[in-house]
Amino acid sequence: MIELAPLAFRPYLKTVIWGGDKICAYKGIESSEKNIGESWEISAVPGHESVVAEGTYEGLKITELIDRFGAELLGTEVARRYDGKFPLLIKIIDAADNLSVQVHPDDALAQKRHGSLGKTEMWYIIQADKGARIFAGLNVEMTPDDYVRRVAEGTFASTLAVHDSHPGDIFFLPAGRVHAIGAGNLLAEIQESSDVTYRIYDYDRRDAAGNPRELHTEQAKDAIDYRVYPDYKSPAAPADVVDATIVSCDHFTTDRILLNGSLDLPLTSASFTVLMCIEGEVTLSYAGGSMKVEQGHTVLIPAALTAVTATGKATLLTSHS
Repeated sequence: MIELAPLAFRPYLKTVIWGGDKICAYKGIESSEKNIGESWEISAVPGHESVVAEGTYEGLKITELIDRFGAELLGTEVARRYDGKFPLLIKIIDAADNLSVQVHPDDALAQKRHGSLGKTEMWYIIQADKGARIFAGLNVEMTPDDYVRRVAEGTFASTLAVHDSHPGDIFFLPAGRVHAIGAGNLLAEIQESSDVTYRIYDYDRRDAAGNPRELHTEQAKDAIDYRVYPDYKSPAAPADVVDATIVSCDHFTTDRILLNGSLDLPLTSASFTVLMCIEGEVTLSYAGGSMKVEQGHTVLIPAALTAVTATGKATLLTSHS
């Protein structure tokens, strides 16, 4: 008998200096906090483990569920590959101001320095104000010494490739790619389960205590991919395809689903599936029950639950490892 059903977690709302006021309105929730820049939807990052919001396991951390159910929750392949740990971090990000220019190390460098996974990630643009931009990749090749010189001169930010931002745009950011979210973007972020970030440039901003925000110039030097690529924006998902894979890499695969009616979700016992309702509303039906998921909300479908039907009119993102 399968004991697990789709799991909804309490979002961790993170206040930051560049945060805005869109997340709560988008999710249809209330908060007294201001400048909310991130909603951590599903996290197993130590110190910020997601907590089940409702149902049989209300109040339990995701790590406690993994201890109890193991591969039934994670999936047989994920449990083996990641030694029983949850490998992804799922966020919604609201940038009222530009985020810092930053880069993330790959798995090998992050393990060596921090005992952590690296951070390959992707962005799916949910809303974009007029003139909103994404900074991803370099527009000029350089050496590590060129990078250090440009940071010292204050000119490194000018070497970033700049992209206009629109709802539905997709950016894949492998570890090593320099990037920054520009002001006016509300987006979904799917990434490896890592909180390791090297900040390169931050517009000379100061924290709440008036201190300059810490930069990681030397650490970033060995993490950056200095090559220039022909295109940094991923192809848009076709409007006439109901279920389209938009990112597939070694760490996760993400599909965009345009739901208008009913669809049996493509699930597998090898991995859990994360479902984000980007727009609209969906009802998930499974053996023993059903769950409604509204815009801006995220659920974790355990790997043991391989038969789930989605019904409604919605734009969904599904991700698995």
